[in-house]
Amino acid sequence: MVSVAARRPRVTGRRYRSVTLGVLGLIGFGLVLEVAPRIGVVPIDFAPPTSQILVTLVEQLDDGPFWTALLHTLGTWAGGLAIAVVAGAVIGVLLGSLPVLRAATTTTIEFLRPIPSVALIPLVIVLYGPTVRSTLILVVYAAFWQMLIQVVHGVADVDPVALDTAQSFRLRPWARVRHVVWPSALPYVMTGLRLAAAVALILTITGELVIGSPGLGKEIDTAQQSNEVRLVYALIVVTGVLGVLINLVIRRAERALLSWHPANRVEKVAP
Repeated sequence: MVSVAARRPRVTGRRYRSVTLGVLGLIGFGLVLEVAPRIGVVPIDFAPPTSQILVTLVEQLDDGPFWTALLHTLGTWAGGLAIAVVAGAVIGVLLGSLPVLRAATTTTIEFLRPIPSVALIPLVIVLYGPTVRSTLILVVYAAFWQMLIQVVHGVADVDPVALDTAQSFRLRPWARVRHVVWPSALPYVMTGLRLAAAVALILTITGELVIGSPGLGKEIDTAQQSNEVRLVYALIVVTGVLGVLINLVIRRAERALLSWHPANRVEKVAP
């Protein structure tokens, strides 16, 4: 048998290898974008080389309005995500725990869920104008479904034997949810959180870009209208970096919270 301690260096080595390959792939992509405009594959006026984009990005780091826009984007993203996650978790636990209620709402959910959030833009502009509230509504609507569906499936997937055991010990409904349902559904919850976080960022940028609420999306639109092509690309890079960082943070939190789960645990195996 191979001990857990003996296998950890091997797992760590694979993780570092994966990170290294990812970084090399990103560098290779940057080199392609550097060379393609310079050799005329794409027009350099509309697709600046990577080096020029990075120079513009560094210049933005000393610009106060850039940081203000970034904070606006993060605030809208975090606020919308928090509302969506709490609402999705609470409603998801209720629907997953009560089969009758789940059956009664399935058709309504399947009708509302496919509606694109961007289709609501004219409606929210009429109701609230080009404000942060309008963008926030889009973010909540899009991220809510990601969380709700995962939580419903997670609660419905709880082992019936565990529920029967909790009932035989006469645990109250809240105690059953806390000690049996929620731990069993937590892997689904974290998946929903990861999906909701990505969707929330996409809709935050989209709302700022189309509606005109303050944030990186509005700065991208302003740069495009001013024909500042390099700045447009630099801000797009920032949004991509935000997405990567958010995903890394949530994945790290997921590994910490689910360290007990078989998918995240290094098991003893035969050599």
